[in-house]
Amino acid sequence: MKLLEPRPVPLGGLRAMTVRRLLPSKERRMIGAWCFVDHYGPDDVAATGGMRVAPHPHTGLQTASWIFTGTVEHRDSLGTVADVRPGELNLMTAGYGINHSEYSTADTQVLHGVQLWIALPEGHLNTEPAFENFVPPTLTFAARQGAHGADSLPLQARVFLGELSLTMGSATLQGTSPVQTFSPLLGAEILVGAPGSDPEADKNPPADAPHQHFTLTLNPTFERGILVDTGAAIVQGCRIEADQMLYLEPGSDTLAIETVGETRLIVLGGQPFGERITMWWNFIGRNHQDIADARAAWQAQVEQFEPGAEEGSVTDGALAEGATPETAAGVYPRFGGVVLLPAEYGESMPVIPAPQLPPVTLKSRGD
Repeated sequence: MKLLEPRPVPLGGLRAMTVRRLLPSKERRMIGAWCFVDHYGPDDVAATGGMRVAPHPHTGLQTASWIFTGTVEHRDSLGTVADVRPGELNLMTAGYGINHSEYSTADTQVLHGVQLWIALPEGHLNTEPAFENFVPPTLTFAARQGAHGADSLPLQARVFLGELSLTMGSATLQGTSPVQTFSPLLGAEILVGAPGSDPEADKNPPADAPHQHFTLTLNPTFERGILVDTGAAIVQGCRIEADQMLYLEPGSDTLAIETVGETRLIVLGGQPFGERITMWWNFIGRNHQDIADARAAWQAQVEQFEPGAEEGSVTDGALAEGATPETAAGVYPRFGGVVLLPAEYGESMPVIPAPQLPPVTLKSRGD
């Protein structure tokens, strides 16, 4: 058991939106195949500028976008244009290579959610890129009267990856997701009461907040991560405050949880990954050369890219005049046609170049 504290990471820009990164950390790098957890908001978009991430590449992973409040428009090199909305999973498989952009929509006033990465096993690193949207059904437990006459808080859950059973009192409900992953995983959101997304509100529960008890039934071979967004939770005697995440080793197939006040939890799980990965910038591979090859391939596309094709489209032909369709990896385009942003975005950087590699050999790491 380890209690993971977040570290602030600015996404960039003059009014940088700051996220709270929980994975990777010094205490823990992965939970199953989950290798990256960014927790953000609730942010007042008028103050932060919201999410503005121009086209950038990925390899060797899946991205799982789960939003509590607000909307983010996703565009990718498969031609996908999709809104990421509360209660909906958008799962993008990068595989051999994909590029995409992420912009909060003009009507979004508050942005609040989590961005999650899933490492692909070595045998699937070069799988074809893909995109899938899934709206999990809501599992609902009504408020019930307690032993002393006080009403408990209602509970809702959405299982967006894998499967999970929840028991409260004498009632048990199960959620299952059909979405494809490449290793056994669990991802779910649990709401106790009605936690909101007010940027000015205190996310910690008051001293007299009501407690709620429920039990999860899940795969005993899974490592687990319990992230508290709002409120607090007590698991195996450890209290998890807002913005913290508790890591738990594989063990029993049941997990008792006590929440304090109106609480939002993200529950992650997966079988120990069993592979060491090399992760740098937006790329995942197994060694330094995997990363260097991916960077060289993206840079070749960036240097040849010339915006000016039909706005909002994806094109394989957005190359400067006379440019050769070859990359350092010998394949063009590894990352598909560069996503072209609509003019109304007013983006001065139409594509994000890769930073310089550090002057040392990147290490593969695992837990």
